[in-house]
Amino acid sequence: MEKDRSWATTEFENVDLGDTRLNQRLSCLCNRFSDSPESPINQACADWAETKAAYRFFSNDNVSADAITNAHVGKTTERIATHKRILAIQDTSYFVYTKHRKTKGLGRLASRKGKNVNDVPSTGLLMHACLAITTNGTPLGLLDQQIYSRADDGRRSPKPNIAIPIKEKESYRWLSSLRQANRYAKEVSIVTICDREADIYEFFEQSADLNAPVLVRARADRAINKEDITSGKTTLWAHMAEQPVAGSMAIHVPLRQKSKQHKERPARTALVTIRFGSFQIVPPINLTNNRDQPPSMLPMFAVYAMEANPPANVEPVEWMLLTNLEVTTLDHACEKIRWYCLRWRIEMYFKVLKSGFNVEMCRLEHADRLIKYLAVMSIVAWRLFMITLIARATPGAPCSDILTDEEWKILFLKSNKSRKLPDKIPTIGEVVIWIARLGGFLARKGDGMPGSTTLWRGWKRLIDLAEGWNLAREESCG
Repeated sequence: MEKDRSWATTEFENVDLGDTRLNQRLSCLCNRFSDSPESPINQACADWAETKAAYRFFSNDNVSADAITNAHVGKTTERIATHKRILAIQDTSYFVYTKHRKTKGLGRLASRKGKNVNDVPSTGLLMHACLAITTNGTPLGLLDQQIYSRADDGRRSPKPNIAIPIKEKESYRWLSSLRQANRYAKEVSIVTICDREADIYEFFEQSADLNAPVLVRARADRAINKEDITSGKTTLWAHMAEQPVAGSMAIHVPLRQKSKQHKERPARTALVTIRFGSFQIVPPINLTNNRDQPPSMLPMFAVYAMEANPPANVEPVEWMLLTNLEVTTLDHACEKIRWYCLRWRIEMYFKVLKSGFNVEMCRLEHADRLIKYLAVMSIVAWRLFMITLIARATPGAPCSDILTDEEWKILFLKSNKSRKLPDKIPTIGEVVIWIARLGGFLARKGDGMPGSTTLWRGWKRLIDLAEGWNLAREESCG
């Protein structure tokens, strides 16, 4: 078995899969997938023997996806311990394996209309992740991950949705990740950030019970500030529209590619006006009727960001952000908007997994094996994603934080066409540009920072160069 590279050895030094050989195999697999992120299992592995060992690893009943993830989470907690505040971003993504008809154990994801039939189900797995990032956007790793296949056939329950306890709903995953992430909130303040799907009374109720800060984009124009169900109706949007404009702020709206759910949206800068104020969330009537002790109203703050003058034929930015953190000044409100802008980090992370690593092409024979595979690839994807973004957050840090001595030295000699190494270790900002150039990045004045695609292409070339150097050195020594 190949000697592990330092990052995988360190990341999984505390993993316990019940067998030292399995622990070593996990590190070896992470190294292989990191070296060839876009390759299927058989191409990423060195030879047929290693390929068979990889397939045996994923089919081994003693290998647990939770054990793999928990080892990584343990390292994530070490990384967050050096920060005063961390943003924990939650989101869910679908991994579609509909065309892999021989794969057993997959669940229904959604249905659509086909050419000759009205119900064409898609099948696959769901991944709910909680990604820890710094307040300047550097991803530090996962704090929680749930990968699962829906157990039913996708049909609705005969019960009305409001009659189903929250623990029996799929949306309970938001509460579960909130609880898991805040196990590590000792010396570090962890602020959980979610999109509209987490706009659930029980989510805010649990955050109050845990004393856990949250920031959630509102989905519903809910009733607020009511003492009881018979009192006059006041709604969230109407209440916030009455608040004075406190100021304005320019935000970056990232590119959104065309999909079945969304139109294509170009990247742009939007100027939003800002309102903020306090209110109280009213518990839904089903909880009031079904609990022995009726739930109470929850004190909250809202930040309302609205783009008054969007470009022609462009949907304006409109965010209603709900938080249990105090928002009493414009600076407080702008801070929450900046944090919510970083929510796109987790969508970029899922894009790395799907588009960069092609994980939906994997053809393992059972959902349980795919879940283990996705658990491994999620950690490898985090590392490359972190390398992509760390140059933007800490460009002046030494490159030895992300590269071995051998790697950065080979990279320097290749990129600078020099035979002499520098006296000082290059910075992360410098080496990331060099890696991207290997992947086709032109690094012209107006090109900005390189993206994930060019970086993982460049990373693969760097690994090939390092392997070629090692082979040549072994030949000369032999």
